[in-house]
Amino acid sequence: MSYRLALGLLLMIANLPSHAASGQASPGHAASGFVEHEVAVDGQTYRYQVFVPAGWTAGRSWPVVLFLHGIGERGSDNQKPMRQGLPRWLKEHGANFPAVVVIPQAPEERYWNGEVEQAAMQALQASIETYHGDRQRIYLTGLSMGGYGSWQLAIDHPDIFAAAAIVCGGVLPPREGAKLRVEGVPADTEPYAWVAAHIGKLPVWIFHGSADVIVPPQGSRAMHAALEARHAEVRYTEFPGIKHDSWTPAYATAELWPWMFGHRLAAPVTDDK
Repeated sequence: MSYRLALGLLLMIANLPSHAASGQASPGHAASGFVEHEVAVDGQTYRYQVFVPAGWTAGRSWPVVLFLHGIGERGSDNQKPMRQGLPRWLKEHGANFPAVVVIPQAPEERYWNGEVEQAAMQALQASIETYHGDRQRIYLTGLSMGGYGSWQLAIDHPDIFAAAAIVCGGVLPPREGAKLRVEGVPADTEPYAWVAAHIGKLPVWIFHGSADVIVPPQGSRAMHAALEARHAEVRYTEFPGIKHDSWTPAYATAELWPWMFGHRLAAPVTDDK
């Protein structure tokens, strides 16, 4: 190879766009797998991963799933959320998964509220735009702390999600002294009925382990009952003898994804006058 040709190749590589150099999907191309991104909220950077399905193309719109991790995956490395729940399931079984999945990471000592919630929603919106998400097919799921966060986002953004799968989450602190809870529930009201009333018409499938002592299943049972009392579309699966790791059987439930992707928001009404 001549010196001039080698130099030209080096210059071409050096000037590649950052998304191409890192394996990220560029508009119109069908890169697949996990892609790293970041957003900024009030000057703080929040990193997140996006699972891009095989065969992704800008020529069509795609379902988008927002996944919220548990308390043990907090940090800033953008890697811990990949080891549990839906991201791990995607690594092992997601070759034919038909949706984009957004995987934000909450910082240490933070929960899915306030600025962290804003960062998750900003990551979702950016992913919808970048990966041609279908706004009628946006879905929500999370486990443990992310289950609490899923209830939080469902309350705060009732018209965004077409369906939700909430795994070993809750509404109230799971034990005395715990800070984890859904924010905004009035102190003088019945919390489960209040949450059920504030998530709108969101269809929900709740999962929990019967032997969970970290987040006891009573909260999920109470949310199921509150939603049933409102004649909402709700399913509840309690795994006998399973402790906190109910996410492994939950995300392996064969009926989950057809159920979830079978829902879509109604098309917005347009004024043709």
